[in-house]
Amino acid sequence: MTFQLILFYIFAVIILYGALKTVTAKNPVHAALHLVLTFCVSAMLWMLMQAEFLGVTLVVVYVGAVMVLFLFVVMMLNIDIEEMRAGFWRHAPVAGVVGTLLAVALILILVNPKTDLTAFGLMKDIPADYNNIRDLGSRIYTDYLLPFELAAVLLLLGMVAAIALVHRKTTNPKRMDPADQVKVRADQGRMRLVKMEAVKPQVESAEESEVSDGLKREGEGKA
Repeated sequence: MTFQLILFYIFAVIILYGALKTVTAKNPVHAALHLVLTFCVSAMLWMLMQAEFLGVTLVVVYVGAVMVLFLFVVMMLNIDIEEMRAGFWRHAPVAGVVGTLLAVALILILVNPKTDLTAFGLMKDIPADYNNIRDLGSRIYTDYLLPFELAAVLLLLGMVAAIALVHRKTTNPKRMDPADQVKVRADQGRMRLVKMEAVKPQVESAEESEVSDGLKREGEGKA
C-alpha cells in the first residue's frame, strides 16, 4: 500500500464523516462547518489526483464564497431549531427512499462492464508542461457540452426561483418603496413640529431644605 493510497483512504473517511454530520447535526451552524470541512478535504482529494485547478476552484468558490455567505445568513437570522426540525421524522422515509435510489444508481454505474475502472490503472506522473485547465476546457466544450449547458440552465432556474421567493407578496410586507419616499413633500407628512412648554427644574429654598432634613432626622431617630 502506497502513501498516496493511505492518504486517499484517510481523506475518504473524513469526507464521509463530514457529510454524515452535515445531515445529522441539530445546529445549522455546525452543519455548515462540517460541510466546509467536507469541501476542504474534497479539495485535498482533487490535489491528490493532480487536478489542482478543480481543488483550488472548490476552495475559492464553495468554501470562500458560498459557505461563508451561508454561515453569515444562518448566524444573523434568528432560526428556531426545534421548529425547523419538527418535520424531520415525517420526511425521513422519503429521504431514505431517495438516498437508496441514488446509491443503487451509483452502484449500477460502477458495476457496469462499460465502466472499466481497472483500465485507468495507477495514476502516472503528469509532465511539467501539461496544462490541465486547457484539457478541462476542451473536454467541457466538446465531449460534455450538453451536461454543462444543462447544469447552467438548472443553476439559472435556481437563481430565478430564489429571487421569486424573496420578492413574493406577503400579507404584512416590511419593505420600503423608494418611489413613495420620493413623492413625500417636506411640508406634508415628512416632519411635524409640536409645541411644548419648557420644563424648568424646581429649586428648593433654604427653608424647605431645612424642613426636609428635619423630617429625615426624626425618621432616623424613631428607627
